[in-house]
Amino acid sequence: MVRLDLATVLLALAAAVNAIQVDTPEVLPGAYIVEYENDQDTNAFVRKFGGRASLRKDLRFKLFKGASIQFKDTKNAEEMAAKVAKLPTIKRIFPVRRYPIPQHDVLSTGDDAAALVKRQLGGNVTNSFSPHLMTQVNKFKEAGITGKGIKIAVIDTGIDYTHPALGGCFGPGCLVSYGADLVGDAFNGANQPRPDNDPVDNCNGHGTHVAGIIAAQSNNPYGIVGAAEGVQLGAYRVFGCQGDVGNDLLIAAYNMAYEAGSDIITASIGGASGWSEDPWAAVVSRIVENGVPCVVSAGNDGAAGVFYASTAANGKQVTAIASVDNVITPALLANATYQIDSKSEFFGFTGGDPQSWNSVSLPLWTVNYNTTDEAHGCDPYPASTPNLSGYIVLIRRGSCTFVQKVENAVAKGARYVIFYNNVPGTLSVTARVPGLSAVATIPSGTGELWVKALESGKRVLVNMANPSTAPKFLANFDNPTSGGYLSSFTSWGPTFEVESKPQFSTPGGYILSTYPRLLGSYGVLSGTSMACPLAAAIYALVMNVRGTKDPKTIENLLSSTAKPNLFRRDGVSSPYLAPVPQQGAGLVQAWDAAKATTLLSTSGLSFNDTDHFNPVQTFTVSNTGSSSVTYSLSNVGAATAYTYSSPGALTPASLPSVELTGNFASLAFTPSTFTLGAGQRRIVTVKATAPTGLDVKRLPVYSGYIAINGSDSSALSLPYLGVAGSLHSVVVLNSDNTLLARARDSTNSPVAANLTFTLPPPGQSNITAVRNRADMPKLVVTLAMGSAMIRVDVVPLTNCSTAAQNAKVVFGTRTLGQPEEFPSWYNPRGTLQYAWDGRLADGSYVPAGRYKLTVRALRIFGDESKSEEYDVTETVPFRIRYLTEGKTQKRKRFVKGKRALWTVGVERRQTPEQCEADERTLKQ
Repeated sequence: MVRLDLATVLLALAAAVNAIQVDTPEVLPGAYIVEYENDQDTNAFVRKFGGRASLRKDLRFKLFKGASIQFKDTKNAEEMAAKVAKLPTIKRIFPVRRYPIPQHDVLSTGDDAAALVKRQLGGNVTNSFSPHLMTQVNKFKEAGITGKGIKIAVIDTGIDYTHPALGGCFGPGCLVSYGADLVGDAFNGANQPRPDNDPVDNCNGHGTHVAGIIAAQSNNPYGIVGAAEGVQLGAYRVFGCQGDVGNDLLIAAYNMAYEAGSDIITASIGGASGWSEDPWAAVVSRIVENGVPCVVSAGNDGAAGVFYASTAANGKQVTAIASVDNVITPALLANATYQIDSKSEFFGFTGGDPQSWNSVSLPLWTVNYNTTDEAHGCDPYPASTPNLSGYIVLIRRGSCTFVQKVENAVAKGARYVIFYNNVPGTLSVTARVPGLSAVATIPSGTGELWVKALESGKRVLVNMANPSTAPKFLANFDNPTSGGYLSSFTSWGPTFEVESKPQFSTPGGYILSTYPRLLGSYGVLSGTSMACPLAAAIYALVMNVRGTKDPKTIENLLSSTAKPNLFRRDGVSSPYLAPVPQQGAGLVQAWDAAKATTLLSTSGLSFNDTDHFNPVQTFTVSNTGSSSVTYSLSNVGAATAYTYSSPGALTPASLPSVELTGNFASLAFTPSTFTLGAGQRRIVTVKATAPTGLDVKRLPVYSGYIAINGSDSSALSLPYLGVAGSLHSVVVLNSDNTLLARARDSTNSPVAANLTFTLPPPGQSNITAVRNRADMPKLVVTLAMGSAMIRVDVVPLTNCSTAAQNAKVVFGTRTLGQPEEFPSWYNPRGTLQYAWDGRLADGSYVPAGRYKLTVRALRIFGDESKSEEYDVTETVPFRIRYLTEGKTQKRKRFVKGKRALWTVGVERRQTPEQCEADERTLKQ
């Protein structure tokens, strides 16, 4: 573990108003969460600040006693926070971080009117709801088990409880029976929340879709039914119609749900992290420790590759849920017609953006007839292309972007474009290209039929309709390409300290569920957000059957009975099982978990990395059945995933490039076979030997499953993982891409050495007019891997000020201190950007002068007190000066023998010879 003082860590998480962390939750300027040592009156606590702070949220609960406060002067906030941290009544303090509205892909939506179920010809679709068949939920329904008596809290965007499939009402006796709106419609994460007691969702849809996955009632035209329709739902709305939410409101929502008697809490919310020490994750872990299971979506950053776990899913004992794709691809399609040789047929489509399809009736044209051409439409059209303004251009999806394909068509006059899919189903395409009036997508089969007709010389006339008002129908398509396999978007673990994430998976790709009535009533969405609520519903079903609500017991049951699957990429299956950091234990088999009579004491093992290798571990096998069972243990390896594409690579490989190998760990079991009588249990010792033949410099993550087969036909598995290599030896700081840029430069182009930046007057960087006149520096820090701490020192390059002469020495570097954004704690890999107005972490401002910034990133498992534990780089030298207030005051300053007029000089006057001597001294 990293040796860090927790109080210091939580305090130093603060960042300034200008701090932006790409793909990382931002900090709300001046806002902090404090946790009390003992309960106290929050209003009295806030009054101690004498009007310099206001109350954001009273956070006094059974498991957390504190408050979130907003300092009115954001520029002095960190100095005030430091004073608060020293109070004997305060246990810890940490900043408010903002988390975005959950990611999900809206593939199609449809309403109640004139719903017609249609199937793709030749498909093998059954009448049962496929996500339930995939997870054995259908067996609970056959047994009449519905989750009755269980309360599931949904922390999300609210729920449209007026939806007929979601009960139509709110309050006691209703399906959505409890909860609250913590924010209001207009809340965006930065403004003032307007809480009330009505958690209705009319403007986003995410929470309504989640609620339907859990508990939709069967009285709907599409036959949607929740996995646990007998539960009570609690709706805790933490998002407005747009924007994000602070972790103080998330902490409040979790504690409110806990105190309302929720048996399960589900949240499809998160952000890049990789550290279980994250404050929000720590609070969720506390709730699990007190007996309430918390399931959290694993995240939708699968493209980022290995080591990209999300918070709060990466919390200890928190159950992280991965996603697999549905074996059926449902699509809610708008109805339109086409004609081939005067024969009219109907077809379905999904409107895009733009979608001005009213009364459009035009013939089709396509650039070629190759229905397997991935680059169809990617190249400029030939000179022989006709004027396409009188056609609808048909293009196959694939290879280049939708926008590029549309631009090529518009260049030849096209106003209307239809894409035909290269995978089952459809999606909503956005292609805002000047000149384009409308875009849509159709299923692959329809597109291929039209292309064949065009190739034979036939005219295809398409009669489009307004997708917003056209009748909708449900089309179900077999999904042989990705059905049952891990969704490409599902995030990979493990954490940076090699804690196993995710725990297991459920279907989250291509899921049909409820949607707010104002947004269409029903929708097909994809994301780990859709997998997480199904896991919550399964928890409720297992609780019904087993009569226990213990989080550890249920997680262990679901993990041991889950079904691992092969890795699949681009429709081609690997010969190896998908790595544990991608799929966890595998696809949940809920009925097997509910009925299991063999129990394991843990849901997974981590052997850690080479430096912290823990090769000998134990777990317990218990026979709760009524007869003796003989067990046999074996090792089933999963694919080993290389973190890096090559030994010298700094950045982990993205998902398409993640290399998998069949080098497996060796496991020895003591005992490897044994018999347990009814009610008996046995401790099993596992001794691991890391795989051989691997390039440890590429940081391979190995994994697999301990198969536990019983003579009673039981078949359990226990996932494990480890790292063949040293995480501590991995370079975490990408020095080449850590640089100084202009704050106003969105491209982050590095500046030349000795550039002079003009900063706002101290304390005025939050004034727009002043900021517009200023030219501030921006520090761009790129982390190749996560770092528990980033330290930045402001290094004076002259002794022309009293502050420079009094500089301290830290790790051999003369420093005036750190910018107020630093140190930054528990950072995921990626790019961080910090605009700087000259303010230091202690609240003071550096004088005008010449400086450089020294950047240190603590290595994984590093000791923050030792200089050798950091990766280090520095920026080019630069100068800063400050704008003056009111009339510009100019004074002379010598720089290397030449006179220069600067705006405001707060440096002590020296002769040119003295300054040059100082610079030579500092360079030595």
